[in-house]
Amino acid sequence: MATERVTERSDGQTTERVVERDVGGGTTYVEKRGSGLGGIMVGVAVLAMVAIVAFFLLQANRNDALQTQAVTSAASSVADSAATAAEGVSDAAGKAADAVTPAN
Repeated sequence: MATERVTERSDGQTTERVVERDVGGGTTYVEKRGSGLGGIMVGVAVLAMVAIVAFFLLQANRNDALQTQAVTSAASSVADSAATAAEGVSDAAGKAADAVTPAN
């Protein structure tokens, strides 16, 4: 018949459980389970990586928005300059036409 011996230890941060099973014939199976800071440290590292990636993605989105705003502003400025130039050409053409037309 199989005998089983269970040993549990805890130091406040790490808990370890060892199960030894003697199945006869000199064969012993040992099963170890533990929990502790390893899982917590991995969780904190994953959380930090997610926060860093989110920060860089938000910065990239902000930079794209600023670049789009700058291009839009420049295009508006060029359009305003072209409209002013067109008005100037129109006024000059009107004055030139008045100067060429003979007075009756």
